[in-house]
Amino acid sequence: MKIATLLPIVLLTTACSGCVVAPVGPAYSAPPGVVYIAPTYAIPGPGYVWAYHARFGWGWHHPQYGWHRGWR
Repeated sequence: MKIATLLPIVLLTTACSGCVVAPVGPAYSAPPGVVYIAPTYAIPGPGYVWAYHARFGWGWHHPQYGWHRGWR
């Protein structure tokens, strides 16, 4: 009786042991009519996201530090 109740739990644990959960972060999409440009250099640090700036185009943006490489 104990084996019959533990077997489904063991099977589910084994089946889901290799699952990878993506971190939840800010989702960003380009505004209408803007062509996406992929990053040309690595992310400058944790917390930066690849975002579109209306005047300068695409670049790395951090919510606390602002735009990487001096964009304002």
